Amino acid sequence: MTVLEELGYRATAPRKTIADLLEQRQDSFTVEALSKELPSVGRATVFPTIKLLLEAGAVCKLATIDGSQIYSLCAVGYHHHHSVCIQCGAVEEFRAAAVERLISAISAEIPGEVMDRRTELYVVCGFCPSDGE
Repeated sequence: MTVLEELGYRATAPRKTIADLLEQRQDSFTVEALSKELPSVGRATVFPTIKLLLEAGAVCKLATIDGSQIYSLCAVGYHHHHSVCIQCGAVEEFRAAAVERLISAISAEIPGEVMDRRTELYVVCGFCPSDGE
């Protein structure tokens, strides 16, 4: 919740409830599922709060392999990429110098300015059985 306060938003009780639940989560979530987990907080508060956290960089929005949207808490302050498990939906952040160098090289050859980028790797995480076993 500190990130919202730093941006000038009030730390209301419903926003604190949302932030507390997110801090306890280790997995990705949909806004709809989060809203169902918080029956005491209205959908009209959950959705805008997630949007504010997304804009603040405290939450990342990711596309699953089927194109649906999921969210994950993320580290604030540096650019990173994600791996998303196609079986359980687990999200992990990663930083890779090789990816950054490649993006930099590609950006130099693109006319105009690259304004944003995302890299998501779809994996079978170490906790899910793979088809090869």
